[in-house]
Amino acid sequence: APARQVSGLAEQLEEQLFHLYGLHNELIQERLQELAEVMERVGQAEAELRQVCRTMEAAYHDLCL
Repeated sequence: APARQVSGLAEQLEEQLFHLYGLHNELIQERLQELAEVMERVGQAEAELRQVCRTMEAAYHDLCL
């Protein structure tokens, strides 16, 4: 009977680990998705800043001529 108990415990442990691994995986996927969204917003902000810089450059250029 002890061997059967050990094998049963091992199975339970395996199921729990598998479940935890699944949850962990889901969490990582969510974090990666959030990171992708943040990076996209950063990219948009950079593009807007570049546009502002170009506009200011043009304005200074016009003022100096």
